[in-house]
Amino acid sequence: VSDSPVKNSQEAYMMEMRASRLVQAADSLLKLVSELKQIAIFSGFASLNDYVEQRIEEFDQEAEKTNRLLARIAVDELESHHYSSAQRLTLI
Repeated sequence: VSDSPVKNSQEAYMMEMRASRLVQAADSLLKLVSELKQIAIFSGFASLNDYVEQRIEEFDQEAEKTNRLLARIAVDELESHHYSSAQRLTLI
């Protein structure tokens, strides 16, 4: 029996095994790249959410300041109206 056909079939088998491993490695790399992209997207969303939460907090503080200012203006207006009203002046 000639050694060449056995050697050729062994080499063909080894090439198929290497090709199969290469395909598996490429598939693993594609999965890894996909996971990394997802992580990058989600971390981008996380930082965006942090920024949005920070801005909401700032706007809430501004709204509180504005409400206090409006309440003070309303009290000033009521006092001004009360002290300048005709009924109050006739009672004095």
